[in-house]
Amino acid sequence: MMTQQLNELWQELLILIGQPHFLIQLALIAGSLLLAWLFNSFIQTKLALHNPTGFRHVALRSSQRIILPLSIALLFWLFSAILEANEIPSKILDFLLPVALALGVVRLLVYILRKAFSSSPLIKSAEPFMVMSIWSMLVLHLLGWLAPLLKLLDALAITFGESRISLLMVVKLVMIIILAFTLALWLAEVINQKMKSSKLISPSMQVGFSKFAKFFLITSAFLFALNAVGINLSSLAIFGGALGVGLGFGLQRIASNFISGFILVFDRSIKPGDIITVGDKFGWVEQLNARYVVLRNRQGVDTLIPNENLITTEVINWSYADPNVRLEVKVQISYDSDPELAMALMLQCANASARVLTLPEPTVRLMEFGESGINLQLRVWIADMENGTASVKSDINLAIWRAFKANHITMPFPQRDLHIKSGWPPAGPMHLNDDKGE
Repeated sequence: MMTQQLNELWQELLILIGQPHFLIQLALIAGSLLLAWLFNSFIQTKLALHNPTGFRHVALRSSQRIILPLSIALLFWLFSAILEANEIPSKILDFLLPVALALGVVRLLVYILRKAFSSSPLIKSAEPFMVMSIWSMLVLHLLGWLAPLLKLLDALAITFGESRISLLMVVKLVMIIILAFTLALWLAEVINQKMKSSKLISPSMQVGFSKFAKFFLITSAFLFALNAVGINLSSLAIFGGALGVGLGFGLQRIASNFISGFILVFDRSIKPGDIITVGDKFGWVEQLNARYVVLRNRQGVDTLIPNENLITTEVINWSYADPNVRLEVKVQISYDSDPELAMALMLQCANASARVLTLPEPTVRLMEFGESGINLQLRVWIADMENGTASVKSDINLAIWRAFKANHITMPFPQRDLHIKSGWPPAGPMHLNDDKGE
């Protein structure tokens, strides 16, 4: 049957080539391509002068990719209507019209797919699959095989009670879900970029709105896809009950982390850029995600901490209310040194690091009289805890060492006095065994 249809199409094409209107349609096709190319060049030059951001940028770039195929399709349709009005056949124009429209759809979907998702091997493999699917449907439509194929897919169905699920419904559902999810994730990314560029909203609220928008859009896309293929949404009650049982048994930790993520965002206890300590982990908050927080330390290592841990355990937020942090530099001097001079020198050495703040002012305290010397403590303040404390302490310690050495202030080291109560040899005469037999 397929071979017979191909033979019939070939015979029709040979007959069409011999008709007088064939050259007319070829001339109109060539004119359409030329006019569309000129119009596209003019519009692209005008649009290249604009460089918007966010949603406008995506909309502009999307329009640039579909101007040419849509212009060709519009001209094909216009010339086809003119020929039909003059009772001239326009089979070639009618044949090429859906081809031009399919080209525009492919270019638009590929661009949106790349914008909605980050570059990955999965996306790179999904693009040719999507393109081939669209062109395959177009070829089937042009050959007249699409309608019989759809009827065949619809006939392959099973019935559950009052619900009838066919293979065609499953295919439609998958395609609509892919398109709806792509559009939802793209819009979520646009909203996320808008939130990041806004200076009127705090970082934590930006993350909160972005998460809520993404969750809302994905849920809406899923429900829209189910409704589009004719699935009754009330049937989701069974799925909701199964999901509740799953949460009660195996998914409660995932749900807890997800809800904890929203709590962290809306109570503003932790936000991107904060310097925190969780257990033995220290670093600054790089990202707030739905399930975990990305904590980066000074070594550049990222630690993924579940959101639930930040809710149920003690967290030290070094920059919660005030970014200023006090550092303590401990020094011990010998009892033979002048503590007042040592304290004055330590106060001068506080400015050895450019990161030390002038307000609050550095201070020096005599803490205690230790076992080996006098314990002094220099207290300084910094405002950039994310850069670490080792460099500040190193600069100050080196300056103190030089100042003490120049002013003959010594630092003690542990010393022990050993008192020997009895000497050697012991008091009294020493008796040695005398072997007279030898």
